[in-house]
Amino acid sequence: MSTQQSIFLVGPMGAGKSAVGRRLAANLDWEFCDSDAMIESRTGVDIAYIFDKEGEAGFRRREQQVINEFTAQKHIVLATGGGAILAVENRKCLVSRGMVVYLYASVEQQFKRTRHGKERPLLKDGNRRKILEGLMKDRDPLYREIADILVETDGQTVAAVTAAICDRLKSSSGGSGE
Repeated sequence: MSTQQSIFLVGPMGAGKSAVGRRLAANLDWEFCDSDAMIESRTGVDIAYIFDKEGEAGFRRREQQVINEFTAQKHIVLATGGGAILAVENRKCLVSRGMVVYLYASVEQQFKRTRHGKERPLLKDGNRRKILEGLMKDRDPLYREIADILVETDGQTVAAVTAAICDRLKSSSGGSGE
């Protein structure tokens, strides 16, 4: 594990990237960063407000700047937003600068974990389950394309997912993961 520059968590909303990232960073004694939280901190407004004022394109530009900056750092665990993998530049940064861990959550699990939150701009209009299904159909191949490691999060605690990642990191030689 110590030979890895950094670890980047990718996956859909509700997969547990932030919670797992915090625990994983603590286990490794590395810094934890959350790309969405960093954008909110820098702008002083929440993601939903950025979407309202700048649209998704404006948010994605900000996200790309943050991803480029933070993937250049060493010994961090970075939790990315669910759509971070949409930009080719982001995928290049993630793949070339560290270990990419895909936290997979089924659409059903995403639906359960996001149903009470109002801070998810992509889910605010329309049938949430259908939106999640569409996002997963489009994004799952991109997550899998760049992942060194895939860990399923359905029915798992943060501690269990973190332990699974640590086990996989110990046994990984940096090749493509499942």
